Amino acid sequence: MKQLSKDSLQKLIDDLSLTDRISLSDIPEMALYMDQLLTFLDGKLSSFKRVGDDKLLTKTMINNYTKIGLIPKPFNKKYDTYHIILLILIFNLKNVLSISDIQSLFTPILKNIDTPDDDVIPLREIYSTFLELKQNEYMEFTSTFNEKHQEIKEKTLTATDKQLAELFLTVIMLVAQANASKRLAEKIIDQFFKNL
Repeated sequence: MKQLSKDSLQKLIDDLSLTDRISLSDIPEMALYMDQLLTFLDGKLSSFKRVGDDKLLTKTMINNYTKIGLIPKPFNKKYDTYHIILLILIFNLKNVLSISDIQSLFTPILKNIDTPDDDVIPLREIYSTFLELKQNEYMEFTSTFNEKHQEIKEKTLTATDKQLAELFLTVIMLVAQANASKRLAEKIIDQFFKNL
């Protein structure tokens, strides 16, 4: 088993690519055909792959998102900045929320998905805020993780295999955090976004 150290844990956190971002200036201004869109997104989101050949977004997924009204239909088979921003947001949300919950979340904010002019908050503004919040969350996550990991180290002092016990309890702690965040997000969607 690899040695567990503060540096090795920090390297794992850094490898999460939590600060990776596709800024608005990275998004092409020209509309893209499906294959170009997939190539662009696959390149920009590659740090999220767990295994090298993972498919993060596929033609089928994008077509389904269009079919259910989660993203607008492409114009002349081309996807513009609005589509790309929505797809990046959906990609980030679908790791935690169901597509149904994402629809419930987007519907009152984006109103009619085909007409960006009636959005409650302009999509570019939503996206910029998302990037800021993501950056802040990374900083807070690192700080909180280090504190909680120190607590775990203290609880495993009597373990026969201290390192294995630390890793096990670390995974349990991370799952508990993720579960609490996911459940709260679902409750907010259920109480404030559904049936709007």
